[in-house]
Amino acid sequence: MNKSELIAALSEETNFSKKDIAKVLSSFTRIVERTLKKGGKVSLTGFGTYWLSRRPARAGINPSTKQRIHLPAISVPRFKPGKHLKEQLRSA
Repeated sequence: MNKSELIAALSEETNFSKKDIAKVLSSFTRIVERTLKKGGKVSLTGFGTYWLSRRPARAGINPSTKQRIHLPAISVPRFKPGKHLKEQLRSA
């Protein structure tokens, strides 16, 4: 499901306009991004938790040249599904 399909499905289920759903979805993603950048986490009870994880710097290999390269430390978003979501997916 892509973003436009999600907007259409939410619009159908809630009877809100697609335009309003798109605004809410954009606001949600901006708030999650802003919270993660500040080092916080976003928990949606039953659905899951988003947080930022730090990957340390490490050595790597360029696959095309086989040369060793240095990969810098980076922050990556993570998601852990909640209990309710896991239970719903197990029974699928």
